[in-house]
Amino acid sequence: MSRLDSISALSLLCFWFLCIEASVHEYAGERFVSKGNAFVVHGGSEGIYSSFPNQTETTISANGDSYIRFERITFRRPKEFSNSSSGLVQAIVFEVEDREMIGGSAYGGQRAVCCSADLAKLGACSQGEVIHRPSSRDPSWPQVFGISFNIDELAATLPSKLIQITKTGMYNLYFIHCDPNLKELVVEGKTVWKNPTGYLPGRMAPLMNFYGFMSLAFVILAIFWFSQNARFWREVLPLQNCITLVITLGMLEMALWYFEYAEFNETGIRPTGITVWAVTFGTVKRTVARLIILMVSMGYGVVRPTLGGLTSKVIMLGMTFFLASEVLELVENVGAVSDLSGKARLFLVLPVAILDAFFILWIFTSLSATLNKLQARRMMVKLDIYRKFTNALAVAVIVSVGWICYELYFKSNDAYNEQWQNAWIIPAFWQVLSFSLLCVICTLWAPSQNSMRYTYSEDASEEFDKDDTTLTLIKPSPIPSKNVRSSPEAIPVASVNGVSNGDLEEDKTE
Repeated sequence: MSRLDSISALSLLCFWFLCIEASVHEYAGERFVSKGNAFVVHGGSEGIYSSFPNQTETTISANGDSYIRFERITFRRPKEFSNSSSGLVQAIVFEVEDREMIGGSAYGGQRAVCCSADLAKLGACSQGEVIHRPSSRDPSWPQVFGISFNIDELAATLPSKLIQITKTGMYNLYFIHCDPNLKELVVEGKTVWKNPTGYLPGRMAPLMNFYGFMSLAFVILAIFWFSQNARFWREVLPLQNCITLVITLGMLEMALWYFEYAEFNETGIRPTGITVWAVTFGTVKRTVARLIILMVSMGYGVVRPTLGGLTSKVIMLGMTFFLASEVLELVENVGAVSDLSGKARLFLVLPVAILDAFFILWIFTSLSATLNKLQARRMMVKLDIYRKFTNALAVAVIVSVGWICYELYFKSNDAYNEQWQNAWIIPAFWQVLSFSLLCVICTLWAPSQNSMRYTYSEDASEEFDKDDTTLTLIKPSPIPSKNVRSSPEAIPVASVNGVSNGDLEEDKTE
């Protein structure tokens, strides 16, 4: 056993094993795991706000109260180990700031969760029970209670108990026993964790209102975009139809997440159907958005009619990203319990991160080539919009990298989830950033009477696909005057330089 506090190690398990997120924690034959000199089952960890004023343990109302309720918690042991009585099997509930109140050591030695013979001789605790001391803030905490097995008894059930929460904090529940003879012991039943406003865990509660606001934001954006589409429906480009799809998917995703959290808050159990649809719509939206940005960066629909031989590669990258993201999101969100270890979670996150990095690299490489060609062809209107698009993407990438660094700092300095009240900001930020980038794209490519100026042109594309070096070796000629236009030698010069009538008109517009 390490020299770290044993209960600190237990609390760290919550960080590495993705604590149960549902407010109804069900235990279906969970086995006790050996940790030091104790045997442990982690029962849950949640941020809980204190009850509203005027709530007492004898007057629990439907709203405004916070509590942890134990329902039919039963411990079972195999028949072959039932020929003797046992020590206590205890449930211990503590606020994360009181973690130092759990465990102890004799003569400055290694800390232990269970009371040893040496500690018992000192009168510090009762041998075979969990070591705990009263909190300096509230002597009634931590809350510790338990039950033991009688001879020939196969099951022992904890009496129903309700623990009211009067102080806001991150609360942890562990089932612990110190009897090596209780082999193959399992726990069944459930605990119900409630906040003043419903069953949503405290760290998730702000997200319900956030998704409500995001739904409204998408509706406002959709009204603007669809009204522009209706006004200039004859000028709508294929690219703009793709943006319409992304906005629609975004509206559906935000609405589904809001209803999922609302249902979760009402019942305490995550609705699997709504969660799956919300995750799927979100994954499709992110995949389509990345593919659109990549295709625009390549000049699709603006300076070239097709992607040529790159089409299959783009589709393959999109499908791979969709599958990797869908698996990650489903595992993280569907169901009431998530028991992934840190390594397993890393195994799912890494592919998505690598694919995102590949998207970014390919996008900026394509943008660089497209900008060079537009500048060489002097397509100034298209060049201007592509420069703005590139700047917006660059800002988004820089902000993303900065936020990732902050997220790593936040998590590395919050091993015990003491900053749980601010944890919702991390996932919310990514939604705000992607929505902001979508707004920029909608502004740049909004349907208008001049939309056709940004679309693909046969004449302008003839020289576009040539090598960049060839284009830069040819100096673009100025707009011919009336005298030059009447000269027969001027016609082949314009042809050599590849300046079509469409480009001349575009330069005049500029």
